[in-house]
This record gives sequence, structure tokens and C-alpha cells, in this order.
Amino acid sequence: MADTAMPESADPADPDRSADPVPVTVPRPASAPEVPTVATVEGDDPLDRAVWRLRSRGCWDDAAALLEPHAVRHAPSALRRAALLVERCVFTTTGWAEAEDALRGAEALAGDDDERGGAACERGHLAYAATVLGVRDRADEARSALGRAAALLAPTAAGRPLLDFRRGLMAEHVADSPDAARAAYRRAHAGATAHGDHLLLSFTWRHLAGLALRDGELAEARHGFAESLRIREELGFLIGTAPALAALADAAPEGDAARLRAEAARLFRLMGGVPTWLADHLSTPVTAT
Repeated sequence: MADTAMPESADPADPDRSADPVPVTVPRPASAPEVPTVATVEGDDPLDRAVWRLRSRGCWDDAAALLEPHAVRHAPSALRRAALLVERCVFTTTGWAEAEDALRGAEALAGDDDERGGAACERGHLAYAATVLGVRDRADEARSALGRAAALLAPTAAGRPLLDFRRGLMAEHVADSPDAARAAYRRAHAGATAHGDHLLLSFTWRHLAGLALRDGELAEARHGFAESLRIREELGFLIGTAPALAALADAAPEGDAARLRAEAARLFRLMGGVPTWLADHLSTPVTAT
């Protein structure tokens, strides 16, 4: 399951301090690509900064509410709001009707291929999430929507790396085709690097590492999981930090694994049990040697 809620008041005194990085020594394969120094994803606009702060703490409803006045007539804002509500579904397995309504609004406002492709990508991801989370089998809808997005988004479009990543998720978790998933994740990783999309890089590192772990490539897996965790900590993506810690624990030696998993469990509780799908993973540890 791919990663992306608790109100900001989970630690009103200092939410960032509650997520201090956990040091771990990780070997770096010589062939691993370099990742640019992480920059902010907030942008210069006060609205962008406010939305990111709320999103990064799992306050999707509040973030979406900030965008609602703009989403009535502005297609990019409508799509951004829909994406927030889709992400809430992925992390909490709730809010499906609200996400569907927001998506319909974004689809209605879309005025060019990039906007239509972005909306199709979000629809495909929502259908994918409903499928893998056991809400309802919408795999055919997910394939159709992501295929439509691929036809609409040019290879150099800003939204193409995210689409490639999501097609990788479908290949890995629905079609059970790790080779196709790896190829899609690598395309997404290269595109995210080219576009400076550091948050997406945290996802591509994580999922490429998961495939490496599946193949028994522990050093490669540890490096990828560590890069994902590093980026999320540097960006302040608090809601995605517990899954990153838990993933690294799966590839870590026993001593490090216990410490990483304990920190993941602490953050999971801090965030009110979100993402919900992490609970089972934390209760069934897998330790590498």
C-alpha cells in the first residue's frame, strides 16, 4: 500500500519536535543515484504554506477548506483540493463521498489536457485506493482512468511522474507484476528528480526499496528506505514519517529494527492511528539480518 489524521493539536506545544530523526547507519551502494538537497515544497504563497502545513500533519479537511473558495471557479485549485481529499482516503480509509464530489468538481472545471489528465490521475488513484484497502473492487475503473491520464499528459508534463508512480502501484499491488512496477517507479523517480518534486521522490525511493527487499537486496533496500525517511523528515512530512520508519525497520538489523519500529509506533499514536493501514504492519514485525 502506498503511503500520503489527526488534527494539528496532536502536540500543540511543538509537533515537529515530537518527530526527531532516528539515527541509523545505512550503507550507500555506489550505483545509487544522487538526490538533490531537499528544498521546501511550500512555495512563496502564504496559502501554499498554510495548505502544506496542514496537509503534512494530516489535517486534510482543514487544508481543503482553505482551498474551497478558490476551487469554485479555478481549475488548478479544484484539482488540488480533490487531491487532498483523495489522500485523506488513502491514509484514513474515510471520506470517500467527499473525495468523489471534489473530483467531479475538478473534472467539470478542467479546461485543457493537463487539467483533464490530472483529474483522471486522481480518479484512478481513488479507485486504486478503494480496491487495495478493501472498500470496493474498482480496479477496472483505476486502469481506465490512469490510461486516460496517460493519453492526456505529455511525457514532459509536470504531472507525468506522479502518474508513472501510480501506474507502478497498480502494477505492484493489483496486477502483481513487480518488473512492470519497477520500470514505472524508475520513470517516476527520474521525472521527480527532473522536476524537483522531493515529496514524490520520498515515495519512489520507498517503493523501489520495497521491491529490492522483496528480491533480497538488503543493502539497496536499506538505502532506499533511509532516503525516503530523510526526505520526509527534512520536508516536515510528519504524517508520512511513521510509514517510512516502519519500512526502514523491515530492512534493518535486529537492534536498529526494534528502535525504528518503536519510534514508528510512537508517531503512529501521536497522529491518532493514521495511516490506518500501518496498524497491522506494526503489530507483525519483519526483521532483516
